[in-house]
Amino acid sequence: MDPQPLYLRLADHYRRAIQTGVLAPAQRMPSVRTLVRTHHVSLSTALQACRQLEDDGLIEARPRSGYFVLKPRRASMPPVDEPDIRQTLGTAQYVGIHDRVSDFVAKCEAHPVSANFALAAAVPEAYPMEALKQAMMRALRQSPRALVDPVPPQGHPALRAVLARRALANGINATPDDVIVTHGCIEALNLALRAVARPGDTIAVESPAYFGLLQVLESLGMRALEIPTSPQHGLSIEALDLAFQTHGNIRAVVVVPNFQNPLGCVMPEAEKARLVALCERQQVPLIEDDTYGALTDDDTPLPAAKSWDATGNVIYCSSMHKTLAPGMRLGWLIGGRWKARIAMLKFAQSRPNEPLAQMAAAEFMGSRAYDRHLSRLRRHLKAQRDQTAETIAAHFPAGTRLSMPRGGMLLWVEMPDGRSGMEVFESALRQGIRVAPGAMFSNSTRYEHFLRISCGQRTTPEITRALQTLARIVAERPRK
Repeated sequence: MDPQPLYLRLADHYRRAIQTGVLAPAQRMPSVRTLVRTHHVSLSTALQACRQLEDDGLIEARPRSGYFVLKPRRASMPPVDEPDIRQTLGTAQYVGIHDRVSDFVAKCEAHPVSANFALAAAVPEAYPMEALKQAMMRALRQSPRALVDPVPPQGHPALRAVLARRALANGINATPDDVIVTHGCIEALNLALRAVARPGDTIAVESPAYFGLLQVLESLGMRALEIPTSPQHGLSIEALDLAFQTHGNIRAVVVVPNFQNPLGCVMPEAEKARLVALCERQQVPLIEDDTYGALTDDDTPLPAAKSWDATGNVIYCSSMHKTLAPGMRLGWLIGGRWKARIAMLKFAQSRPNEPLAQMAAAEFMGSRAYDRHLSRLRRHLKAQRDQTAETIAAHFPAGTRLSMPRGGMLLWVEMPDGRSGMEVFESALRQGIRVAPGAMFSNSTRYEHFLRISCGQRTTPEITRALQTLARIVAERPRK
């Protein structure tokens, strides 16, 4: 039996409706008598539920009119500080992050988790499971030899055609023959780096940067040169230009212009154009990771940096991991002038992806159902991101900073007074809460007082309580 009182269960039901936008700000709540009839509860229970929602700041009572949904009240929270682009750049380093990631994974696996704020993906229910299952069954019926016939080296033709067509919305003109299907975006980045650089070479990356990219660089024996990156506007073009002048051996630049991981920032279009032009002028390949670009709040496609590429100097990498189905592990790239070399490396490294998932993805992504799914996913993530930020603002200690992105699923949180992200991570694990400490996203020590918090989980009372527990853990950490 559920130990939670009936009025709290009823309040939680309408709390979720408000948080997900089913009941919008200024909209009238069902009347108390309607709640009684609809949910078969007593008048006292219905009134208690409404008062609970009122106490939580979600609804207000208006004389002789009933209850109305309130606009969320987010506490004032300053954005994360901008980096000082005048500071001397550090030296390029062999990355040395494998040990940190291995330690992180081992500790996570040693503790059962009830709230996972470290996983950068939505819950399985947010993805079109049934539609993909049906598409896969149709693909197997229509092509019964799919599991035994050889696979085209660059990927299934139908999927490559859909991806090329979808790329038009991001300003990219590509033919299906330009597209190479990969095992997620990580393989795409791996192939791109191997195509343009060698062990010992220096690669310019954002700071902070996704730890998976730092792992790839370490596994390839390459050095990472961290370039200051704004939580609002992305990688600093001025700092990168200075790096080209002071570090003459940069062999590639890797950047995430749209909803950067972990910052969540979007590079303005003028800066994307400047970045492409600078790399072309320096004759340095630009590798673009656009994994999160489709997750805009307003359904408006964001242009890729690749859309300003007139010479093939930009290698465009993307993935369906965040937008369609994490379990499919499907990524892709457009190799520009390195297309032939990348195709050869793909064949040598891993051979083609299996065909069935590609056929199902091609059918679904080629239909209007995919657009409807993306729209639902975007609304789902925005509601969760807003609610997560609201809870952080309300419960984390004074001085916490947070730059609010306009899409994606990640929040980059700066804790006050130099509190240790690793200590918070370890304490939270013991409470069944998983979070990604800032030290995972850099070779330097400058992000040790940060946390990356994913908003992929549905906002439930349990998730809200886990965030409140996390806030208490942060508050209890000693100040540095």
